[in-house]
Amino acid sequence: MKLLETILHEIEDVKVIDASIDYKQYVHLDLSNKNESLRDLKIDNATDFENFIEDYLQQNNAKVAFGGYYEIRNLYKRSTIFNDYSTDERNIHIGLDLWIKAGTSVLAAIDGFIHSYNNNFGVGDYGPTIILQHQIKDQIFYTLYGHLSLESISSIAVGKKVKKGEQIATLGDAKVNGDYAPHLHFQIISEMPTIFGDYPGVCSKKDQEFYLQNCPDPNMLLKIK
Repeated sequence: MKLLETILHEIEDVKVIDASIDYKQYVHLDLSNKNESLRDLKIDNATDFENFIEDYLQQNNAKVAFGGYYEIRNLYKRSTIFNDYSTDERNIHIGLDLWIKAGTSVLAAIDGFIHSYNNNFGVGDYGPTIILQHQIKDQIFYTLYGHLSLESISSIAVGKKVKKGEQIATLGDAKVNGDYAPHLHFQIISEMPTIFGDYPGVCSKKDQEFYLQNCPDPNMLLKIK
């Protein structure tokens, strides 16, 4: 097992949204192209998508729907940022999504500092995004928090220290979060190139080996059963 994966497994009691919600109130959500129940649903716009999420949570008596790591999804076909015809289609999700209402608090997974932030504007993109940098046992790595509110990046500063469990943001709505139902895209990044406030959260089949190695499963850290 790699050093970063070992570190992630050893860290306990991690929450990245509203710490008052127990993991027992989470339910898994499969948004992959293998989920046949999605084929007849209209979720190609944010309103229908949000209604679908709310119904799903109610049916499962849950407060948060989670999932998405290494899922091949059809959701991205509506956005040109994933389907530039000069390149391979990007449809493999390499983060973990946590679906809950806009305004929900977003928490730092572990101690670190603000590496960068940006408003990645556009349909299908992250919208407001924060990236934290961490160091444990000489291992430097990063966590990305996407689909935030505009207020989340209005008064923050690069280099500011944050503590594990500290609120760093709130979730945005469809007007600012890339036209999705409200959710947090949470991603772990081992090596960060010279990019600020952004990093691919979806990759192509051709590039999946690299991205899956550089972005390990976030549930190693969160440990949602």
